[in-house]
Amino acid sequence: MRRVHLVLGSMAAGVALVLGTGGAVWWWQASHPPAPRPARFDSAAVVTQVQGLAELVTVKYVIEKVVVLEDVKLWGENRILLVAHGVVKAGVDLRSLSPEALAVDGPSVRIRLPPATLTDCYLDEEKTAVVEHTTGLLRRFDRGLEQAARREGLDAIRRAAGYSGILAEAEERARLQVVTFLRALGFAEIEVTR
Repeated sequence: MRRVHLVLGSMAAGVALVLGTGGAVWWWQASHPPAPRPARFDSAAVVTQVQGLAELVTVKYVIEKVVVLEDVKLWGENRILLVAHGVVKAGVDLRSLSPEALAVDGPSVRIRLPPATLTDCYLDEEKTAVVEHTTGLLRRFDRGLEQAARREGLDAIRRAAGYSGILAEAEERARLQVVTFLRALGFAEIEVTR
C-alpha cells in the first residue's frame, strides 16, 4: 500500500511539474509579446497605401463675420447687414504623393508630404442671416447687394482662417496621422518632412 501511495505521489508531482512549466511558459509568452516584424514593403507599395488615404481633411474651422454693405445714390440708399457663418476645411491631398517623395529602407521610411491646402470653404445657410436690410424711399430691393455681402463674407472667412494658421495646423495633423498609419504598417523609424 505504501508503494502505491509513493507511485501516485510521484505521478502527481510529475503532472504538477508539467502543468507548472506549461503555465510558466504561457505566462512568459503572454507578458513578453514578440517584437514587431519590420515592414517588407518597397517604395511603390507604400506610396500606393498612403495614396489610398486620398484627400486627408484634418482641420475644420467655424468662423463668423459681420458684413455691412451700402449702395448710396442721390435718390436713396440700400444697406445690408449680414452675419456670415462659415465653415473652412483644410488638409493634405495624398493622391498627389509621388514615388520620389517616399524612400523605404528596411524598417525605416522617409516621406515628404504635399503642402496643405484649403479643401472647402462655404457659408452655412441655416446660420447665415441678414440682420438688417434698409432700402431708401426711391430705391428698390437690390438682391445683388445681398449676394455681394455673401461673397464678401466668404472671402473674409477664408482670410481669417488663413490668419489663424489653419494650413500649419492641417500639415501637423496630417503628419501625425501619416506617422500612425505607417507605424500600423510595421515601420519602426519614420521621418516626415514637408
